[in-house]
Amino acid sequence: MEDSAEAKLHFLDYWRVIRARKEIIMAVTLLVVLTGAAFTFTLPKLYRAEARIAVRQDALDVDVFTRQMVAGYNPFFLRTQYEILQSRPLLYQVVRNLNLQEEWGKKLTDSGEPLSLDNAYQILAGSLGVEQYRDTTLVAIRVTSEDRIEAARIANEIAEVYREHRLSLKRREVKRAIESLENELQKQQAKVDEAEEKLESIRQEMGVSMLSQGIRADKVRLQQLEADRISARVDMLVRKARLEQLENLEGEALMNASAYIVNDQAIAAIRRQLIDAEISLQAMLENLGENHPDVKQLMAGRAELESKLDEALEGLKKGLQADFAVAKAKFDALESELNVARESDIESEGKRYLPFEKAQRTLTIQREILGALRARVAQEGIELEVPRTPVEIVDPAEPPPPNRPISPNIVLNILLSLFAGLGAGVGLAYFIEYLDTSVKTVDDVERFLDLPVLGVIPQKVRPLIDEGPDSPHAEAYRVLRTNMQFTNKGITGGAYAVVSGGAGEGKSTTLFNLAYVCAQLGDKVLIVDSDLRRPVQHSILGMSNRFGLTNVLMRDVPIEETIKATNVPNLHFLPSGKLPRSSLGLLDSQRMRELVKNLKARYDYVFFDSPPVVGVSDASILASEVDGVLLVVQYRKYPRVMSSRAKRMIDNVGGNVLGVVLNNINILRDDYYYYYHSYYSHYYQPEEAPGGDVATASKKKGDAL
Repeated sequence: MEDSAEAKLHFLDYWRVIRARKEIIMAVTLLVVLTGAAFTFTLPKLYRAEARIAVRQDALDVDVFTRQMVAGYNPFFLRTQYEILQSRPLLYQVVRNLNLQEEWGKKLTDSGEPLSLDNAYQILAGSLGVEQYRDTTLVAIRVTSEDRIEAARIANEIAEVYREHRLSLKRREVKRAIESLENELQKQQAKVDEAEEKLESIRQEMGVSMLSQGIRADKVRLQQLEADRISARVDMLVRKARLEQLENLEGEALMNASAYIVNDQAIAAIRRQLIDAEISLQAMLENLGENHPDVKQLMAGRAELESKLDEALEGLKKGLQADFAVAKAKFDALESELNVARESDIESEGKRYLPFEKAQRTLTIQREILGALRARVAQEGIELEVPRTPVEIVDPAEPPPPNRPISPNIVLNILLSLFAGLGAGVGLAYFIEYLDTSVKTVDDVERFLDLPVLGVIPQKVRPLIDEGPDSPHAEAYRVLRTNMQFTNKGITGGAYAVVSGGAGEGKSTTLFNLAYVCAQLGDKVLIVDSDLRRPVQHSILGMSNRFGLTNVLMRDVPIEETIKATNVPNLHFLPSGKLPRSSLGLLDSQRMRELVKNLKARYDYVFFDSPPVVGVSDASILASEVDGVLLVVQYRKYPRVMSSRAKRMIDNVGGNVLGVVLNNINILRDDYYYYYHSYYSHYYQPEEAPGGDVATASKKKGDAL
């Protein structure tokens, strides 16, 4: 049943705990805030300096030989550089460069001795922070220190050392590469020398003739023969064509063509003479006849020239035939010689030249590798001297202003202390609430005691005889009286005992105020102070306690002489009397039964002020003899088990527990009971009567009740 009830907890239940324990929460919060503030003001001021650098992948500032390929995005590059920036070797170098071992040793050690390198590194690493600016290659180097100038100096030095590290790292890599290439170059030179020696040995062994630039003599001879053969064949074909053209021509056509086909000066001279003779003959025939001596002479000369021309043309044909025969013979000889050379070359190719050519190809390859290595060494040597900028210091660190430390952040620390204090206070409040098993609410009474709550009495209630009949607290007791009547099935009057589980729960004040209200409403009421060990009622009424209940029970005096009238109308009082040395059996059941019966016959209400039930047997005897028992439970005082035990003890003796009076409730502190306070305060607030008399209005309200 307890679990089901706890499962139904509302947010207001948690808020009620906070309201009920607000003093603890405020005290813890104040303590934490004060502690946090005190700690904050004792902290040294820390300053932060920041240097920004641009980190790039290694590349030459100027393209020397070929255009450099831009490397793609590498998600691990910047992450790697973060780790390098915070690496031990780099920070060791910073410590050495700035002499931080001695400087920090003077500040941090009593003897002023230098710190060890590892200790200085630990301090530097703890003050260093590296962060990338989003979507850029910029990296922030942040250094925190009590000395603002030192912070800027260290941040700039880290940037410089990192830049030199990147540059020297690349130089070392290039130098190692050049040294390796030079070693390979020497090895390759040795291979080339070996190949040259082997080639020369094969050439001498095979008898291979070589011209300049490694050209074989037989190859040159073969090429020359081929060229001569081709030239002879062309010359032969030209002469053959010229001969065939002249052989197909006769007479005038042969004479005309010979001047162009064969540039023979003799034939050309005869032809010119023949043309001149022909021209002269034609001119002479115009004036002279054919029989004229001059004409005949000229005709005879022409005939002689024609005969010479025919002989010359015939001789030309024979000459061309002879030239063609010579050219053909030359071509045939060259072709025969070429065939012999080819056969000789083919025969010697496999025997002598094949090993030689293999050795020559090997030498060529080795020379090419040697040339490539030499070019690469030269290229790397040049690129080594070309400037590189893998790291650029974009924004050097500057000392921060003296009035702008990053720590301690007073406002932030106090806010954090406030939140931490509130959290700790609320946690402590809930922890105390968890440990607190006392009765806190009406639900607790109904759940754990299985009894109705007849009245809820607020805190700081005094006896109504002191507060007056118009006290706003009186209504709580009127409600209690009414609930008693309903619980007792409408029966008014009777004898009632007011008990509690432990001492100091307010049962005496509750009993007196309940009797006071009943008397105020017209009932004849008797208060019997049956708490023989710690009587209180006579102090409330300001009356003597010399004679009373103990005297009646010991039958020393009649009851009429011990009952006293009070200043309150309808209210009478039976004191406890002096407790005898031996009180064992004083509250005998038979005696109490007779006394209760006698008093009930005389009064409407008889209220017995009982001692605590737990630990004292008197309360159990009273509970068994009265008509009903009111169990007073003080709010948040004793564990619930004490009230439960008190109820069981009353049930065990046959007592009739009417219900519980929940006493001493801090209504202003607990929202659960706030409506009681609101109702009482509003309903019983004094009002002015139409005539302006506040007292008259209050009296009328009391009469109405």
